[in-house]
Amino acid sequence: MARVSRPPVAAILAAGSELLLLGRADTNSPYIAGHLQRHGIAVAFTSVVTDEHDDLVAALRHALSRADLVVCTGGLGPTDDDRTRDVVAEVLGLTLHEDAAVVTAIRERFGRRGLTMPEINRRQAMVPAGGVVVPNTRGTAPGLWIRTGDQAVLLLPGPPREMMPMLEEALRAHVAPRFGGGVAVQRSVVLAGRSESWVDEKAQPIYGPWRDEPVPITTTILASLGSVELHLSAYGPDGGAIAARLDAAQAALVEVFGDDVVNTDGTSLEASVGGMLRTRGWTIAAAESCTGGLLTTRLTDVPGSSAYLDRSVVSYSNASKEALLGVPPALLQAHGAVSEPVAAAMADGLRARSGVTVTVAVTGIAGPDGGTPEKPVGLVCFAVSGPAGTEARTSRFTGDRAIIRALAATTALDLVRRYVRRSAA
Repeated sequence: MARVSRPPVAAILAAGSELLLLGRADTNSPYIAGHLQRHGIAVAFTSVVTDEHDDLVAALRHALSRADLVVCTGGLGPTDDDRTRDVVAEVLGLTLHEDAAVVTAIRERFGRRGLTMPEINRRQAMVPAGGVVVPNTRGTAPGLWIRTGDQAVLLLPGPPREMMPMLEEALRAHVAPRFGGGVAVQRSVVLAGRSESWVDEKAQPIYGPWRDEPVPITTTILASLGSVELHLSAYGPDGGAIAARLDAAQAALVEVFGDDVVNTDGTSLEASVGGMLRTRGWTIAAAESCTGGLLTTRLTDVPGSSAYLDRSVVSYSNASKEALLGVPPALLQAHGAVSEPVAAAMADGLRARSGVTVTVAVTGIAGPDGGTPEKPVGLVCFAVSGPAGTEARTSRFTGDRAIIRALAATTALDLVRRYVRRSAA
């Protein structure tokens, strides 16, 4: 089989000084990138650039040096600082002319609101030679599609409510006919309880050879607090064949990582845990100390969690552990609040009081104070109690208070996932 050609490459430029000087979030670029990738177009990079002439020129020239398609958002308004169309014409060596149909459309839009079009809006009707207008049904700034040799530039307005439907139209009418012919397919494997380096060391011998196959598979590793995601993607003319190949590659990784695999559909850990509990008809309750309700928040972030989440107890003090969970004072005295025996007693006590199927308990030292040489900051003990008995374990996390608490919540969720999976096997 011949090696497939590479997918078309795109660059995205978000123009607007407000995105840099005023801290406004660039929400357009991720939206555009997702749509391009679904159309088989790889996104090499995105850039946020000011409205200044020289900055725009430099950014556009760089994008054209690396990409087949450049998508620009912003800078198509009627004011003097809206310079995108002028800079594009300058860089491409194209003259601008006023499009009478666009002027008429803008004037009629003002007229429907009982207003007279300001003359300054005529700037929005300037079209580079050879450019094709992309209609804007929600605003006055039309988009522009410009072919330049084997490349193309797509200009879209900045307001998302205008940009989004125009992008869809441009993809259908211009981008797909020019850069279509290939299909991009993605798969993912979500893991928990392992570090990024451990995952890569184990996975690299498997995915390394995929890069040299007739249809290369690209593997991307994304690490977050307590979890690692493996994303697989491939491009080619036969979507069915690519999907089958990626399914096999995904299955190979799932077989290697076994119980570490949370899911292959990209959903969150808490959603996966919730789905397992719902499927088995199990209920859950949580006893939290150092996480202070963060674990329960994760559980309740999932719509429909009331089907399986019964209650949560935040027992921060030793007195509350005794009163609300029935932890024996002698146990606290002998082992301290941050210990596996106390974590197990918290889980068992809550299960006895609530009658749920499974409980999870977490107790630890989130810092920055409270640590000792024997029990340093970052030491966290967990326990899960259910039909298969009670299991406890200890972890040591590094980072600030927020990181330690987040890692503790993720670890607790993963321990529940593993317990439920083993118990139902």
